[in-house]
Amino acid sequence: MEKLTETEEQSQSQDSSTSSQDHQNWITEQDILREKLITEDSFTWKLPSEGTTSTAQEEGLRYVGGVDISFSKDDPSMACGTLVVLDFHTLQVVYQDFSLVTLQVPYVPGFLAFREAPVLVDILEKMKRSDNPFYPQLLMVDGNGILHPRGFGLACHIGVVANLPTIGIGKNLHHVDGLNQSGVSKLLEAKENSSKDFITLVGCSGHIWGAAMRSTQGSIKPIFISIGHRISLQTAITIVQMTCKYRVPEPIRQADIRSRDYIRKLEMNTKMK
Repeated sequence: MEKLTETEEQSQSQDSSTSSQDHQNWITEQDILREKLITEDSFTWKLPSEGTTSTAQEEGLRYVGGVDISFSKDDPSMACGTLVVLDFHTLQVVYQDFSLVTLQVPYVPGFLAFREAPVLVDILEKMKRSDNPFYPQLLMVDGNGILHPRGFGLACHIGVVANLPTIGIGKNLHHVDGLNQSGVSKLLEAKENSSKDFITLVGCSGHIWGAAMRSTQGSIKPIFISIGHRISLQTAITIVQMTCKYRVPEPIRQADIRSRDYIRKLEMNTKMK
């Protein structure tokens, strides 16, 4: 998610350590990367359809990655970036890796990617360089895609830089183009007896920003799905529906569990020294 993992107070104090030149450089880089953004299906693999199986000539979706970052409670600059890869059919973890880092870039609203993307892209590149057979065909990011104040969130940034089909999964809604939490909640409540468990997020401008979805029956809090890169919103929704055991899709849930575990062990080891 485009997440406030630290307190607002910490974020604001860190924000003061960045200059207006830093912000302008980030805006310029976002604009350059956005030129490469693809918002439709652009991949060679096939999604399994009900009652059909992939032929020998077709490459089915098999390996789905998830990335997340957790932060130390003792030192907010200490972070653990984690990548997991799951078998799409069984939702079992087949690969995992992590990186413990000290982040020098502060959290600045709208520019989360410049703090987190380098860590996560490095883990992906490390896996790719080793020619690992489990390298993901698709990546889910704990962060928004185009559902973002500048239309280019963490999932877009990672997707374009890594050149991977990418889906953004947010746990909180950005107030973009007239969209707000209370309005979305009312629309979801109106859908309560509908066969669909998601609504399309259409802004005041008429632009489609993503979808809000109740991923499990009886779930109160929706998740927010948006295009990251090289995937359409409809395909993204379908894949999220197929990978949710709980509120959050399994690739992201497993990445979150492991990143929290790694950082917890680090804190324990530090205190024991």
